[in-house]
Formats: sequence, C-alpha cells, structure tokens
Amino acid sequence: MAYQKLQTTAALSIVSTDNANIPIYNIVESGTCTIPLPSELEDNTALFVTKGVKPGDVVYNNVTLQAATVMTVVNQTNVILNANIFTVIGEAYTIYAKNVDGNSCVLYVGTGGTLRVITAGGQDVTFNGILGGTFLPVQIDKVFKTGTTATNLIALW
Repeated sequence: MAYQKLQTTAALSIVSTDNANIPIYNIVESGTCTIPLPSELEDNTALFVTKGVKPGDVVYNNVTLQAATVMTVVNQTNVILNANIFTVIGEAYTIYAKNVDGNSCVLYVGTGGTLRVITAGGQDVTFNGILGGTFLPVQIDKVFKTGTTATNLIALW
C-alpha cells in the first residue's frame, strides 16, 4: 500500500505575526538596530540597498520574536516597516526575502494549541487542538499572532 511521505529540502523557524507573511528561508541582511525609531529599522552598519533588500521582505526581531514587512527601503541604513518592532538599541534582526506566490510551506508544530493561518488558496482558517510534535499538511502563507496559541513553529518547503 502506498503512503504519503513529507519530504522537505528547507526549513525556517517562524514567528506568528499579524504584520507579515511567512518569508522564504533566504537571508538578505542581518545586524543590530542602532537607533530605535517607530516603524523603522535603522542600522548604521547595514547595506540594505547593496544587499538587495526590497519592499515585501520580512524583518525578524530576533530578541523579541516579532516580525514586520519592509514597506520602503530609504537608503543603505534605513528601512520603513509596517509595524513598530524595534524599541531598544542593539536588538538583533534578520531580513528574509519575500516569499513568492506558489512557494507556500507546510508547518511543523512544536508546541500544540490553536493555529490561525492564511492558506495558499487565500482562506483565513483556524485549526483548533493541533497537537505538539505534529505536521500540518496544508500549504500555508501566513501564521497570525492573533488567534494562535501554538508555538515553536517551523516552516518546511
């Protein structure tokens, strides 16, 4: 009897957020926030333009585990975000490339609970009672913070 196997080639630990879709696993830039500004990321040592940061890319605050979407690349050291995720000098960040249409992921749920997502088909769906240590075999584009209690999520492609 045939059975379905989950075979992936890439993975990324993700945070649930209302501010951004799940990014692709390609790191565009990383560093630390040097000047906390509302809904901006300022890093005096960054090379945002040179490294190819673009609107739609996703910024993770690695300290507070928050995420935001890049709205505008102002210059080499400053980008405008759709949310205020940096409030302290020295918070580490990683910028991941925007995920393109048709490159949705499945999720590994480390700690169970409720999971509110946007599917690859665009539906806003809430899965209740997801067990920890399981895979959700649904193509996902976004995991919301609002309505999600599951944690330790890993996107798999």
